Amino acid sequence: MKYDIIIIGGAFAGLSAAIYTSRQGMKTLVVTKDIGGQGLLTNEIQNYPGFDSISGFDLASKFQSQAQLYGCEFSYDEIREITEENSIYRLKGVEQIYEADALILAFGKTPRDLGCEGEEKFKGRGVSYCSICDGPLYKGKEVAVAGAGDHALQAALYLGTVASKVYVTQKGNRISGSEDMIQDVKTLGNVEFVYESEVKEIKGDKTVNALTVKKKDGTIQDISVKAVFIEMGYVAKTQMLKGFVEMNKENEVIVDMNGFTSREGVFAAGDVTNIPYKQAIISAGQGSVAALSAINYVHKKHGKNAVRSDWKFVDLKK
Repeated sequence: MKYDIIIIGGAFAGLSAAIYTSRQGMKTLVVTKDIGGQGLLTNEIQNYPGFDSISGFDLASKFQSQAQLYGCEFSYDEIREITEENSIYRLKGVEQIYEADALILAFGKTPRDLGCEGEEKFKGRGVSYCSICDGPLYKGKEVAVAGAGDHALQAALYLGTVASKVYVTQKGNRISGSEDMIQDVKTLGNVEFVYESEVKEIKGDKTVNALTVKKKDGTIQDISVKAVFIEMGYVAKTQMLKGFVEMNKENEVIVDMNGFTSREGVFAAGDVTNIPYKQAIISAGQGSVAALSAINYVHKKHGKNAVRSDWKFVDLKK
């Protein structure tokens, strides 16, 4: 399916851009592995205007809900390749192919892969990197969290309120993470830690049905689950952009004050750019600037007038 604008990345820059493009009537798609990105690791944000204190989870959820009000679509996928032909951008994901008139690169660091057998095969079919995105799909079912530290604990805290049972793998003989979060997880009666275990394989038929772990003593254990949530932290994945847009020596996308990259029709915002200040409010501001630039690019492409600000009123009561 073809879109006016595709936004790669579902954190504050990408979601802010999505609000602006959708409000202006652009057919918009956000492609992301999760919602909130690194912001999900922040339990308390105290410097975002309008909120004395709010978690990264709650703030990202508000952004997404607002974008969806204006018709923005979401695909929980990972883009592997971007090509251009006749001024149309073609994006190849794990599951689908997407096309758009304009792109906004708004990913910072993306969830790190676990690297076990079966992970690639079952991405989008029981393997997830976003508990808040896909957790509701497994309400009342048994799931697993494969990861470490606060990443894994935060996922377990949320999934414990949705799933019937949550298994959390741990390589060591104790729970890793912040003490406060450990205590919170321990209050949930349906979270079980699988100690001294390493994930070897994710199994299934059409979808996931088991997680195989190898214990420290060499024994192999199959755990029956319907989903595996991978929480291994984040890594910058800008390799696919080399030769596509100009980047600096830190592999950040170089942008001007209006979010333009070196390639026409491609814009960027947030942590992926060379802007030095990596803050939620700055990413959101960059996202709105890149969005307005992308909107004007699409308008010009189709012979329409440019817009200077987000002036459009949308009656949400209809």
